[in-house]
Amino acid sequence: MAKSTVVLLPVWGAGHFMPMIEAGKRLIRGSGGALFVTVLLMPAPTADAVSSIADHVRREEASGVDIRFHHLPAVDLPTDHTGIEEWVSRIVESHAPNVKATIAGLSCPVAALVTDIFCTPALDVSRELAVPAYIYFTCSASMLALFLRLPALDEEVAVEFEEVAGTLDVPGMPPLPPSSLPSTMLDRTKSTYKWFVSTGRRYMDAAGIIVNTAAELEQSVLAAIADGRCTGGIPTPTVYPIGPVLSFPPPSEQPHECVRWLHSQPPASVLFLCFGSKGIISASKVREIADGLERSGHRFLWVLRGVPVDSRHCARDARDADLDELLPEGFLEKTKERGLVWPTRAPQKEILAHAAVGGFVTHCGWNSILESLWFGVPMLPWPLDADQHFNAFTLVSHLGVAVPLKMDRRRNNLVEAADLEQAVRALMGGGSEDGRKAREKAAEMKAVCRNAVEESGSSCAAFQRLTEEVQNGACF
Repeated sequence: MAKSTVVLLPVWGAGHFMPMIEAGKRLIRGSGGALFVTVLLMPAPTADAVSSIADHVRREEASGVDIRFHHLPAVDLPTDHTGIEEWVSRIVESHAPNVKATIAGLSCPVAALVTDIFCTPALDVSRELAVPAYIYFTCSASMLALFLRLPALDEEVAVEFEEVAGTLDVPGMPPLPPSSLPSTMLDRTKSTYKWFVSTGRRYMDAAGIIVNTAAELEQSVLAAIADGRCTGGIPTPTVYPIGPVLSFPPPSEQPHECVRWLHSQPPASVLFLCFGSKGIISASKVREIADGLERSGHRFLWVLRGVPVDSRHCARDARDADLDELLPEGFLEKTKERGLVWPTRAPQKEILAHAAVGGFVTHCGWNSILESLWFGVPMLPWPLDADQHFNAFTLVSHLGVAVPLKMDRRRNNLVEAADLEQAVRALMGGGSEDGRKAREKAAEMKAVCRNAVEESGSSCAAFQRLTEEVQNGACF
């Protein structure tokens, strides 16, 4: 009997592409070789993303795992969007005929189409081909609950959400301040906001939703989704919490320079600052960070990236930083005994895994959060965009693994030096009750995450249910 394939439609961002490929590899292993994976590659819009995806494809093709890659032809990129979520979704919409033709042309049974969070236009393709479609939700279950709740919130609230007196209700979560909503939900006149509302409705058309979380990590939210409390009593597609889905490349023969520097630092003494591949920090923020770190007196490892030269696309990547240009005069000299500023890419997982790291200033991308929890590192949340403000609220008020960091969202998410200094001292100093609780909770979540993916764990069981469901859906 011919093998069946699972078709993956990822987007090119590292936080989306890598976890979906890793989940596909787990499907292959879980099926006992009955499944293989076909990945449809949309052309990435930036040179950095093209290079990163090409490197990853080469590694997977050389690994011996049965993953086959199909390159889709280029399409015109939208220019009249109001946010990256809408932008990506419209690119996927343009690719729909290519996706349909590729799947229809496969010479084997197709078990399922698994699409990214942004790729709901592909649900129409799956319906036309009678192929079961699953959403691979790369954010938290809490964010999924917000997506599912949004269509009803849109009808219930007549004004802009920021004008609401009080909080918003997302079942399974603490009362949500409107200021913690994703940036593109704060202007309901924009087409990107309308994309969020329609996407929340479209998720109900999927055969299932795969979430990169662990059941024990977000129990109350997953229960609320399963009970229909986020959708007014209407049953939702089955949710499969299979995380944390993290990929760990083999260690390099020579430790990275950042890791070698950490070897000489005391345990849990270093604050790690990193804002992701697209975490572009303005000059004013750089000055406040430098001042706050200097005043705090604590050890630090700061990955500082520069503003990209080409800013034509939404999906722009940071470039290497010119430290002399960005940092205040004399900062490196004054902090050289206890700090390292790294101006290019750094191995985040290897750094978080190091015993010297005791805290993490993060932009609150969900993959960075999962990596921090995997290694039991408490956080200071400094969200910049997208779902990150919502994730920051989740970290502090729901999961309890972070110390709050006071910021001014109206001033482009600025954190003043004095507020950073205070938060660093709370997290790293040992005397703060907030810091103590965050450290204890992060250690607890480390055990939760690792137990979940063990053979007897909840995520392993959810993945087994998913694999069986996918194998039963093979068609053509």
